[in-house]
Amino acid sequence: MSFSTSSKVLNKLHKSVIARGQEWEQECLTPPASATIIATLCAVEAKEKRQARQIACLQAGAALMVSGIVYSLNGVPQYAAAVLGGGLVSALNGTLLAWRMSRAALPSALEAQHSSGAHRQLRLMYFYAAERFLAVVVLLGLCMAALKLPPLAVLGGFVMGQAVLLVARLFLNKSNRF
Repeated sequence: MSFSTSSKVLNKLHKSVIARGQEWEQECLTPPASATIIATLCAVEAKEKRQARQIACLQAGAALMVSGIVYSLNGVPQYAAAVLGGGLVSALNGTLLAWRMSRAALPSALEAQHSSGAHRQLRLMYFYAAERFLAVVVLLGLCMAALKLPPLAVLGGFVMGQAVLLVARLFLNKSNRF
């Protein structure tokens, strides 16, 4: 092998090493394209968790206030307890929703690249919705049947709690936009 041939080979090798080094540096210095999306999603998830906790506390507080108002108007503790029970069932439903949202979000970042991850998330969503529905039915049934609380007052407290959920979500979303 002559000197010129070996220098050409070394020159090509040097250029390829430099080119690979630049590619490697570029890969290391450039964040992945999904980095900003993932950070934004994490921020949104954290905001949703905080908002869900706030709403559950608002529901419980509203249930306490309304049951106090019912007691002061009627003077019958059973009606106040029934409104409180229905409102707390609604607050528990919101708490269960917040907990399941945080549990469902944990593996979602890892499974987002696989198609089976989307199917798993969909199955979990349906399972969690059915779980919340059954929890509400069982707890309302316990309030009405086992505790012998007035059914209309229990349902009124539950509806009041759900109304607080809707109104609080609307107001918290509006206040977070600006």
